[in-house]
Amino acid sequence: MTTDANIRVQETLQPESRLVFLDALRVGIIVMVIIHHAAQAYGPTGGAWPVTDTAQSDWFRPFYAVNASVGLGLLFLLAGYLIPRSYDRKGAGRFLNERWKRLGVPLLVFALGVHLPALYLFLSQPPLAEFFALIWDSGLQIVYLHLWFLGLLLLFSVSYVAWRKARDTTRRPPRILPPPTHASIVVFVTILALATWIVRWWYPIDEWVPLLFVFAVEPANLLQYASLFAIGTVAYRNDWFLRIPRRVGMVWLAIGLTSAASIYVLEAVGRWDDLVATGGTNPRTLLLATLSASIAAGLSVGLVVLLREQIHRPHRLLTAMATASYAAYILHLWVVSGLQAGLLAVDLPVFAKFGLVTVVGVAVSFVMGTFSSKVPGLRVILGTRPSREGGVH
Repeated sequence: MTTDANIRVQETLQPESRLVFLDALRVGIIVMVIIHHAAQAYGPTGGAWPVTDTAQSDWFRPFYAVNASVGLGLLFLLAGYLIPRSYDRKGAGRFLNERWKRLGVPLLVFALGVHLPALYLFLSQPPLAEFFALIWDSGLQIVYLHLWFLGLLLLFSVSYVAWRKARDTTRRPPRILPPPTHASIVVFVTILALATWIVRWWYPIDEWVPLLFVFAVEPANLLQYASLFAIGTVAYRNDWFLRIPRRVGMVWLAIGLTSAASIYVLEAVGRWDDLVATGGTNPRTLLLATLSASIAAGLSVGLVVLLREQIHRPHRLLTAMATASYAAYILHLWVVSGLQAGLLAVDLPVFAKFGLVTVVGVAVSFVMGTFSSKVPGLRVILGTRPSREGGVH
């Protein structure tokens, strides 16, 4: 149910502008995710990665921390923003059916049909009991790999349907909320930092659990993902992406970039291990949680406003990349790890290898995502069909 006031607000907007800047943001995030994984072979990731090169640099440690603070969180924000419109148009049954086709089918196909057998061969075919125990101990992450995002988004989508059904029975029209202010964003950052710190007392970064015995989840970042998804749904109903004042956006962009830069400074002055930690009750964990929350909130607000102000017209290349971005996300891990493996025996500086994997990995992933639509069947699995909703969904 939408109030007349909300209808009037949305009627004043230009859908084309909204779709263009959201597509630009989505493409940028997917590219950042590919770049993040392109670096995984060349630095202290804290987790597992199938390729480890002898060329290493500790400078990738803050790089990972900054990317993890904003990348997938922004994708959840965009997904949450687009879900209410999809639900309104389709209703619960059709919405869930399409969610399953969009998220569940590729997740099953790749996790069980590709990742699982590849992992079994990579581990030299261990005894099945030992193999499945290893999978469970990893929190299912070594089977999901990067597709944990699809599983968690599917869970969030089902939760949204349950919430809508419960809320719609009250027949209370939603109230139009003002866009976030500096004070409200500070409150959000404070609560998220403290809550994340508490979770990390028990679950440090890179520790995964099998949520509901099905989903691979990293508790250390779960509150960020869930909160940004929820904020995205509220942002759509109240048109926050187009109503946030430019000044608020620019201030928080500066805060996000400054927080990100401070993580690099810690590495530059050699104080990383002294001042930050990925888990535990110590103040070092709180500092990293606070910096991560500031980056997540600052760049979520700031990049949305920046792109909204700068990008107003569709562009053929941007549209093509946005259409292929879902497939590029699914395929890129195999592209990137293949390139990393191919460069193992090549004598190059670490950043030269990283640069090659980045440039070629991004290009090949998006090209494969684009041309996969020409192959019968892959169009459905990889989601390369044009999106009528203009974003991550």
